[in-house]
Amino acid sequence: MGLNRRIFTFGLPASAAALLGERGWAQSLRPRPAYGGIYGPIDDDLYPVPGIDLSGIQSAFLRSIVPYETPEPAGTIVIDPRARFLYHVQDGGLAIRYGVGVGRSGFGWSGTATVGDKQEWPDWYPPKEMLQRQPELMEQMADLPGGAGMPGGPGNPLGARALYLWQGKKDTLYRIHGTFEPWTIGTSVSSGCIRMINQDAIDLYNRTPVGTKVVVLAPASNRRKRAAAASGE
Repeated sequence: MGLNRRIFTFGLPASAAALLGERGWAQSLRPRPAYGGIYGPIDDDLYPVPGIDLSGIQSAFLRSIVPYETPEPAGTIVIDPRARFLYHVQDGGLAIRYGVGVGRSGFGWSGTATVGDKQEWPDWYPPKEMLQRQPELMEQMADLPGGAGMPGGPGNPLGARALYLWQGKKDTLYRIHGTFEPWTIGTSVSSGCIRMINQDAIDLYNRTPVGTKVVVLAPASNRRKRAAAASGE
């Protein structure tokens, strides 16, 4: 395994070095402190984004470039809820991999969607079903143009950026968004949305135009069942 990784690293196209920012591919092979540049504070955004305490996040869930074979074209977002990874597909059998938080039991979903909208520091409008389950949330809501909601900014559950997932002309109400609770990355915690470290959400946002295809994989057990049905087993 170590030999294969070294071969892959030294054979990486030079153009891939830019995929992780100025620190390049070697960033994913360096000790954890080297991630400080990627996950440090951001002071030049609309609101300040605090730096991340990486001690509470497994290394596997930090941004890296990985080999990733998929039939999807470059630019596609593929989410694997079971592994809790989001992949931004690149050319040459590569992907930028981000750790994510996913839907808790009973709130997971799978399928294909499109990025129908994207917002910086988005307002949050909890679905009616969520407000019925958690009526105490109404105390945090304000009267916004879209109804009862929470204005974008520090403390907003959608964090610094959000990609809105649509199917056809219908908003699924699911989002890929930032979070001010980075310790939840790698867990099943949300009501179906895909949450990311704010710094990663900003990075993905900058790479993702409206219209981007998003594939949310089914759990492995469901994929095996479909494969067996297709083969007549």
